[in-house]
Amino acid sequence: MRDGIGDDAAFWIGYLTNGKHLAWYASFQFTIFAALLGGTLALVFGLVGAGLKSSRFLPLRAIGDFYSAIVRGVPDVLFFLFFPLAFEQTVEWFVATQVCTPETIAASTSPWPPCREANWFLGTTEYLILASVSLGLVYGAFATNVIHGAMRAVPHGQLEAARAYGFSDAQVFWRFQIRQMWVYALPGLSNVWLLLVKATSLLSLLQIADIVLWADRLGAPNFLPAVGLVHGDWRWRYYLVLLIFYILVTWLSERGFEALMRRAGRGMLNEARG
Repeated sequence: MRDGIGDDAAFWIGYLTNGKHLAWYASFQFTIFAALLGGTLALVFGLVGAGLKSSRFLPLRAIGDFYSAIVRGVPDVLFFLFFPLAFEQTVEWFVATQVCTPETIAASTSPWPPCREANWFLGTTEYLILASVSLGLVYGAFATNVIHGAMRAVPHGQLEAARAYGFSDAQVFWRFQIRQMWVYALPGLSNVWLLLVKATSLLSLLQIADIVLWADRLGAPNFLPAVGLVHGDWRWRYYLVLLIFYILVTWLSERGFEALMRRAGRGMLNEARG
């Protein structure tokens, strides 16, 4: 093979297709999964939060205001670390109340969990789901404000006309206000989505071998006793690949939201022309 393609080409083919690089390529699915699931949850939380903020009942409205104001101000990294850890220890505490006995608690050598039987061993899948929920909670607060503002931008006269035709408040909310607010919400939601995509670079904080963690490992100086120094500090080259990846995701996202904007505004444009 070396005689046919040359030593340099054979080196790069072997280097870029070794086990560690294949694991790096596979780790891109973690980032994409976290972005898609986190974005879906952020939209759901945003719709619920906006509905609460628009409620006529003060307690519900207070919950919506608290969610959009307080969670939105929490640093991403802090919430990203707090929620999975708090959820994990809550589950372990609940399990401990069911399975731990005074003898097993006394025999435990670690302060947490109370006994070994209550220890919840989290793998990549569990951490990935918890990370996606964290992203959804944080950026759902941003989406709440965007959707709430878009709902208020829907012409009030159309909602009053729907009520005059006998539609209930719930029907007016779901059939008219929610359906028409998308054209006003999509520009802001596109910004929320891109912020969420950037936050997926924090996955490595939860022991997930994501694209950032693998780029740091592969780019670090690589020395093998059998061959010596394979390469020096190449981290900037791997980070450049990540930069291109996120730019590509941004470009595709912009094209996708432009298509959604055209679709959401089609009926309103036709109505304006009529």
